[in-house]
Amino acid sequence: MQPNDRVREAVRGFTPYAPGLSMEEIRERYGLTRVIKLASNENPLGASPLVKRVLARKGDMVFRYPRAGNPALVAALAAHHKVPRECVVAGNGSDEIIDLLVRVTCEPGKSNVVAFSPCFSIYVQQTRLCGVTLRQAPLGPDFRFDLPGLRAACDDDTALVFLTNPDNPSGHAVPAEEVLAFARSLPPRTLLVVDEAYAEFAEPAAEYSVLPRFGQCDNVVVLHTFSKLFGLAGLRLGIGVMPDWLADYLLRVRLPFSVNLLAEAAGMAALEDTAFLQASLDTVVRGRKLLTEKLTQLGCRVYPSQANFLMLKPPVPALELFEALLQRGIIVRALKSYDLPELLRVSIGNDEENAMFLAAMQDAIEHGF
Repeated sequence: MQPNDRVREAVRGFTPYAPGLSMEEIRERYGLTRVIKLASNENPLGASPLVKRVLARKGDMVFRYPRAGNPALVAALAAHHKVPRECVVAGNGSDEIIDLLVRVTCEPGKSNVVAFSPCFSIYVQQTRLCGVTLRQAPLGPDFRFDLPGLRAACDDDTALVFLTNPDNPSGHAVPAEEVLAFARSLPPRTLLVVDEAYAEFAEPAAEYSVLPRFGQCDNVVVLHTFSKLFGLAGLRLGIGVMPDWLADYLLRVRLPFSVNLLAEAAGMAALEDTAFLQASLDTVVRGRKLLTEKLTQLGCRVYPSQANFLMLKPPVPALELFEALLQRGIIVRALKSYDLPELLRVSIGNDEENAMFLAAMQDAIEHGF
């Protein structure tokens, strides 16, 4: 059966997510023995040893369905974040929760959603898919948040405002108290969705995360992910903490078993391995400081970051430098898709990866492409 003209026209403008060349493809293309990936903001230490042990034990159970609603995981998350369990929704990555929020709160053809520009591509894709207008306000100078400008884009039909804090790709962040003051300024029916995918890396995290202040505003949703600090990007696990009435609505329409059995077990184990989490955080903070210092010495403009990555403007054309790094076995993120072709983003690696990245940067900048 072929899609009708209406369906064909609706989906024509969508393009599949393109993650770029894989590490294997880079090895083959340039004849390399080793490739380092610093493009996706993954955990520089990999996965927790405790998580690996739990996954090995759970392997024999993959023929079983997980419990509906993932009650053990939800209870562990509620205890970890000190929030009521009826306010917690687990999802197949925070992407699923973003999608559900748009579907549940927005009326196609009437509601609008507001975010900064540039923003996370899922905000753009899911609002468009749901027939909801996305209004985008420009960031301020040096990628700072223009919260008055964001507020001005809202009206009484604004269902959601998305705010990524720290932001991607800049790493800029504002303290939680500023976020809550902004939430209180919104129209009565508007929910503020604070996407805190990188909040654990802020210094100090307690100053920047809204989650410890959950409940102070009744129109705030907080998203967290297990893909970054917790090292579970491949298992797809995210959470939303939100008013209980909204959590109830999302759970009514969420697809059954969207959080699989292994992701659930890994998430609970990851919460317990505090030594691994601290080691991961220490590695990122140490590497962020080192890369900022050394990249600046190489003539790069490095933007202040509270995340596990740095955005930089190199002293040579960014896209040519990106290709030169690929030839040297280093994958970073070119920001052309963000309409920022003059900038690059690099994830903080482990100590060895950071040293190899800096050596490749110096060689490319000083000796040409």
